[in-house]
Amino acid sequence: MATALLERAPHLGTRMARRIRAEVDYYGSEERVPFGELSASCCRNTRLVFGQLADSGPAEDLASAHDTGRERARQGAPLGELLHAYRVGSQFLWSELTSAARGAGEVSSETVVALAAWWVNEGLAAAASDAYRQAAAQLLLQRERARAALVEALFTGLLTDRTTLWEAATTLGLPAEGTFLVVAAEVPAPGREALPGFEARLSGEQTRSAWRLMPDLQTGVVALRGAGGEEDVVRLARLYADARVGISPPFGSLRETPRALRLARLALTGLPGGSAGVARFDDSVLAPLVAAAPEEAGRIATAVLGRVLAVEPAERARLLGTLEHWYAAGGSVPRAAKRLYCHPNTVRYRLRRLQELTGRSLQDPRVAAELAVALQALRQLPDETAPGEGA
Repeated sequence: MATALLERAPHLGTRMARRIRAEVDYYGSEERVPFGELSASCCRNTRLVFGQLADSGPAEDLASAHDTGRERARQGAPLGELLHAYRVGSQFLWSELTSAARGAGEVSSETVVALAAWWVNEGLAAAASDAYRQAAAQLLLQRERARAALVEALFTGLLTDRTTLWEAATTLGLPAEGTFLVVAAEVPAPGREALPGFEARLSGEQTRSAWRLMPDLQTGVVALRGAGGEEDVVRLARLYADARVGISPPFGSLRETPRALRLARLALTGLPGGSAGVARFDDSVLAPLVAAAPEEAGRIATAVLGRVLAVEPAERARLLGTLEHWYAAGGSVPRAAKRLYCHPNTVRYRLRRLQELTGRSLQDPRVAAELAVALQALRQLPDETAPGEGA
């Protein structure tokens, strides 16, 4: 019976292809799977199955199933649709074989039962499925490598041509036009994310982004949604209390990503000490300015506050702390006193002492600006850059 059916393989293959096309949605489109290709594959599988039953020849060749699995993976076909097609095809061949068996009186029920067990265990669908998964894994790895390369090129400025930028944005899932910002977060250790799950959280709020992980930073370019998009990103970043995060100002073209990354890095350096938090570049113009020129900022701190730094440590801390709270209070002595939990006259005395040591009057706006820059430099610069006690 198998030999007789084998002779009808081309006809059976065509009928099987029609059945699959009618019952499996993915195979219903001529553009996705041309009927000629489907029919040829069904004919090969018919010959393979009935050929194994017709004689005990060489081990079955599953190359065609492997090819089909790999091709469907490359096309992006759902694995469920591929397996559904194999089930429909298998049912079709089984019905043809059982119809022939019913017409032959010499076929026993034991033979049919044994044949059913063989049929269930045959490896066509399994081979196609395994090949599909392997090809899909390889494609995923290739896409991730390509995505990583595009993100790297975006951050380093290698993508400049408008067409290339558009193609990169499409691949990365970003809009080609819009408003963006860059997020830079210090990683706790090389290879570990500073903001684990942040990209997924953004995606859950319909905000698209693309990320890369470097030895010291996790950086991402984020496409903002609407007028409140920036605040939404800042709000989400603040949920990650253990991370130090810098955020660039918004920008209007992916071509500006490298500059935005530099500004996000500068914003990050504005965070005091090793404390976690979120700093936007636009929150303070002094912090990025100091971070951009640390050596010059150190010289400014020495020139302006040198005599203050030379006094006894406890007095120095009181004087500089008072100056910091005076700035935070907008130059108001009463508000600074409330922040320091002391009498306003104490604040006035300390400010006069600062003016004596620096030779500068806080009534002069230019002097107040110089002191603000020097104080920011002193608070922000690392120990090896900031002036020491003997300055």
